Amino acid sequence: MQVDKVRARYLGAATGALLAVCATQAMAQSDNQAWVTDELSTYVRSGPTDNYRIIGTLSAGEQVEIQETSGNYTRVLNDSGNSVWVLSDELQQTPSAREQLPALEEQVGELSDELDGINDTWEQRVASMTQTLEVREQRIAELEARNHELDSAAEQSRQQVRALQARLDTQEEDLLMRYFMYGGGVAGAGLLVGLIVPHLPRRRKKRDRWF
Repeated sequence: MQVDKVRARYLGAATGALLAVCATQAMAQSDNQAWVTDELSTYVRSGPTDNYRIIGTLSAGEQVEIQETSGNYTRVLNDSGNSVWVLSDELQQTPSAREQLPALEEQVGELSDELDGINDTWEQRVASMTQTLEVREQRIAELEARNHELDSAAEQSRQQVRALQARLDTQEEDLLMRYFMYGGGVAGAGLLVGLIVPHLPRRRKKRDRWF
């Protein structure tokens, strides 16, 4: 899942940053602080050369206090209060992994909890956005269906208007034809009367006579 990949990258980057911070803090500490290398337990001698006898060991990663340096050896004071000599190459100026690990694990746990919170918030936001998107898609579908209905109603109205217009045109033509026929009939009747009347016998006027 994409979120898991982001989470893994986030944890990796956070762990690297923690290591860098720890190293910086270690460098800022007193110069007389040192840690035995993490490789193996280190033999210590009673003096600053290989000719001195081995009197014990220091555990890998153990913190010691530097007292002095002579040649290839450094005299250190361990946690038990013993002053011994150890090869300088077997000391390091940064905290050992053994000492860094608990702090790193704690901080990684804190980062994991924080990331879980971010993940939950992100999932809630995604769920809310998904729900909003579904509502919008549903609304768009409803509007498209309504628009289709309105288009159908408009097309029906246009068809009805065309039908009514055709009927109106037909009625106008019929009315004009009736007017023409009526006018023609009247004109024909008038012409016929005009032709007949002159040929009708005229009535003679009676003359008044006196007896």
